[in-house]
Amino acid sequence: MHSFAYRANALLTFSLTVLSLICAMASVSDNFNSPFPTSQGQVPNINWFQKKPDGDDEVSLTLNVSANLQSLFTWNTKQVFVFLAAEYETPKNAINQLSLWDGIIPSEEHAIFGIHKLISIGLSIKSGNNLRDKDFNLTLHWHAMPKTGKMSADKIVMTGFRLPYTYR
Repeated sequence: MHSFAYRANALLTFSLTVLSLICAMASVSDNFNSPFPTSQGQVPNINWFQKKPDGDDEVSLTLNVSANLQSLFTWNTKQVFVFLAAEYETPKNAINQLSLWDGIIPSEEHAIFGIHKLISIGLSIKSGNNLRDKDFNLTLHWHAMPKTGKMSADKIVMTGFRLPYTYR
């Protein structure tokens, strides 16, 4: 017959193996989630657009963005870090990003939100000669932080925005 210690060791080893297998299956099951977040953005008004004495451009704009990121939340999501960026191209750099807003969404109940604010930003022309009449995108980036497993990141690009041709 087997001793008590031998039987306890076999039971503990079997239990930990089954528990590890269940945890691995649970983590893999999160990969089958296909999130479908939505976002809409508009710039209803560019209040002013001017050249500063140091040569940089400066713009003040009114921004309205609404987003629904509830589909990013599963049993394994701890929180989601979100930021909104204005992105534009210059001859020197393929992509320039300006962070306009950021936030942490702690739960699914807070994943439907709106950003309605007046923003003043300085656009550096050191990466390009002139930003008048330039197209730009509003891009909503997110990083979903899981309780276990790898962090995922993605974005929604909202196109169709343009800086004015003349300073005002």
